[in-house]
Amino acid sequence: MDSSRNDGVYQHLLQPHPDAASHPSPSTESSNGELERVLSDVETPLFPRLRKATMIESKMLIKLAAPTVTVYMINYIMSMSTQIFSGHLGNLELAAASLGNTGIQVFAYGLLLGMGSAVETLCGQAYGGGKYDMLGVYLQRSTILLSLTGILLTLIYVFSEQILLFLGESPEIASAASLFVYGLIPQIFAYAANFPIQKFLQAQSIVAPSAYIATATLFVHLLLSWLAVYKLGMGLLGASLVLSLSWWIVVVAQFLYIVMSERCRDTWRGFSVQAFSGLPSFFRLSAASAVMLCLETWYFQVLVLLAGLLENPELALDSLSICMTISGWVFMISVGFNAAISVRVSNELGARNPKSAAFSVIIVNIYSLITSIILAIVVLVCRNVLSYIFTDGEKVATAVSDLCPLLAVTLVLNGIQPVLSGVAVGCGWQTFVAKVNVACYYIIGVPLGALFGFYFNFGAKGIWTGMICGTLIQTVILAWVTFRTDWVKEVEEASKRLDKWSDKKQDVVSE
Repeated sequence: MDSSRNDGVYQHLLQPHPDAASHPSPSTESSNGELERVLSDVETPLFPRLRKATMIESKMLIKLAAPTVTVYMINYIMSMSTQIFSGHLGNLELAAASLGNTGIQVFAYGLLLGMGSAVETLCGQAYGGGKYDMLGVYLQRSTILLSLTGILLTLIYVFSEQILLFLGESPEIASAASLFVYGLIPQIFAYAANFPIQKFLQAQSIVAPSAYIATATLFVHLLLSWLAVYKLGMGLLGASLVLSLSWWIVVVAQFLYIVMSERCRDTWRGFSVQAFSGLPSFFRLSAASAVMLCLETWYFQVLVLLAGLLENPELALDSLSICMTISGWVFMISVGFNAAISVRVSNELGARNPKSAAFSVIIVNIYSLITSIILAIVVLVCRNVLSYIFTDGEKVATAVSDLCPLLAVTLVLNGIQPVLSGVAVGCGWQTFVAKVNVACYYIIGVPLGALFGFYFNFGAKGIWTGMICGTLIQTVILAWVTFRTDWVKEVEEASKRLDKWSDKKQDVVSE
């Protein structure tokens, strides 16, 4: 990333940019350059300008964030419903489906989703810069790379039983879980196609169709799961095969939309051999994106693993799993803001609108922070009754109530951190953020959690407190870097990146 700093960008955010006239914004649905013109209009008083700019930005954010939250929530519900159907077959089947979903499937999901965020950076900046023909090329390049990665992931799925036995699972659970996982192999390649398609559409602010497709697919998924599990007696394998099929329905429907829609006429121009050029350098950006996301995804899984080593692991795991589930639900809102700010920043940088990019960062952070604070307050007010949604145990209820202050702090941090990560994706800072995540999460957070939890005997609260420290430091670093960013120079970096990535002969990542 560009480490240059420029305090004047924020102090004089509303001053006219000298390049504004020479580099007009392309006519894109997400911006049309209106926000940049409003922010640069020094003839209008400050507060009317801010009010109008806020209304423009808010409208675009809601249009982006709301459907994205819907898509991710429905994806979560599809996996959860498969576990529910499997659970009605018996306790062994429930354990097998839970292990397959939360263990092996989450690993593949996080890895491929992270790799797909490279498309988010390049497509967003290309769309904002008016290089529409490159979006389809980036989509195809990413799909090729993710599919190749999927072949390697298939080996993990094939040998899942041996892996689970090595990790200490019982032979019965390992055997049942591996059967469930075999049915998820087609889902790997659905991920490989879906995530680039999803980012391709998001870069153009086309998010509502994905929400409609996901909603319709959920009903089909529930019906097919019921038929496969209860009527056809296909058991665990049938449940997981239906989940894979549902993901492929989403992929095919979205691709048909791209091919047939007039809105994608300029960005999708058919399959191209250009997609096979520059794959090594494209892989480096994709790998950095994957590392960035996976380090965040695995961080709180480490919390659960450490809790299992405590003196009373059952109570610790029960209380932590309830808190993590609540945090996961709320996190879906943050994911919407994350996707929205990534699109907004990449579009505006590509369109050479530095003020719009900086202003969008400010507004999204304000909205996300306010939302997270409200939800944290709700959690604190309801701390004594939250656990009864999941279980009737009084001991668990007490333990959850005791952990709720830490849950509230986590929710507030999750209102800021995902937005800053979205800014990083929009700017193409994935490599830098991956390094920050390694240092803050695994060099500071995990050791502190182990120290507080085991050495000082603070138990689950100690482990969580230590890991919150890592998240807090990471958030402060990202906030400081974002605040000190020279957005004018980021525009220039985006322009250079697009020129290099548009070269058919030699693609080089400047990050």
